[in-house]
Amino acid sequence: MTRTVTALFDQKVDAEAAENRLKAANVHASHIRIHDKTSPDFHASGGSTTQEPGIWGSIKNAFLPDEDRHTYEEGVRRGGFLLTADVGEEHVDDAVRVLEEADTVDIDDRSQQWRSSGWDYAPEAAAGAGSDTGGYAYGSEKTASGTDVAGEQSIPIVEESLVVGKREVDRDGARVRSYITETPVHEQVRLRDEKINVQRRAVDRPLTDADDAFRERTIDVTATGEEAVVGKTARMVEEVVVSKTAGERVEQIDDTVRRTEVEIDEDNGTSADPSYRR
Repeated sequence: MTRTVTALFDQKVDAEAAENRLKAANVHASHIRIHDKTSPDFHASGGSTTQEPGIWGSIKNAFLPDEDRHTYEEGVRRGGFLLTADVGEEHVDDAVRVLEEADTVDIDDRSQQWRSSGWDYAPEAAAGAGSDTGGYAYGSEKTASGTDVAGEQSIPIVEESLVVGKREVDRDGARVRSYITETPVHEQVRLRDEKINVQRRAVDRPLTDADDAFRERTIDVTATGEEAVVGKTARMVEEVVVSKTAGERVEQIDDTVRRTEVEIDEDNGTSADPSYRR
C-alpha cells in the first residue's frame, strides 16, 4: 500500500532539492511531482471539489481533509510549490524525515498567518458555485443531503496523513564586545648625571719652563646627564574568534491521525457485501 506525502515550499529550487533528496534516499518514492500555478487543472480561484478536483485529480493516494487540501491550494495560489510523492507504507517515516531536512513551509503556521490577514477556509464556499458537494472531503460522491439520486446512503471514508514541516527559530546567542582599559605600570631605569667640581689646591714648588706662566687661559667644561625617554609599542597577544557550527539532529514526531472506520451490524434480511473488508 502506498501513501502520498506532501510538502509546500516557497521557492522552486527548494522543492527540486527536496525531490532530489527523496530520489537519493532510497525510500522507494514514485510519482514525485512539483505543482505550481502553471500546473494543468490548477484552480486560480476558488477551491477544488469532487467534480472539479483540480491538481488533486492526478494525486490518487492523498487522503487529506478539505481544509488541508484548500490550505495547500492557497499556498500554490500565493506562489508556492507543492511537492507530492507516492511512498510505500513502510517508508513513510523515512520520507518524512527527508522532507524535514528540506526548507519546507510550516503549513499550520502559514495558514494562521493567512487567516490573520483575512483568508479563511469555508467549506460551503470552497465547494464552488453550483456544486452540490457541500463540505464533504475530496473523494466522496455525495449530494448536499448525503443521498444520491438512486436513494442509496453512504458514509465517506476519510483518512488523515501526517505532514511535517519545519521553521527556523532562535536558540542561543553570544555577543562579544571589545573595550580599552588602562593599567598603571611601574618601571625603574638607571640614569647617569655629571657634575662639575672646581677646587683650589695649595702648591709650593719652583716654576719650570713647562708651566708657561703668566698666560691667560679659559677652560670650558660641560656636564652631561641622562633623562628617561618613554615610548610605547603594541603587540597582538591574543584574538577572540566568534563562529558558529551547524549540526543535524533527528526529532521524533509522535502524533495521531484519524481515519473513518465502518462497523456493519447485520439485521435479519440484511445482506452485506462479503468482499468488503476494513
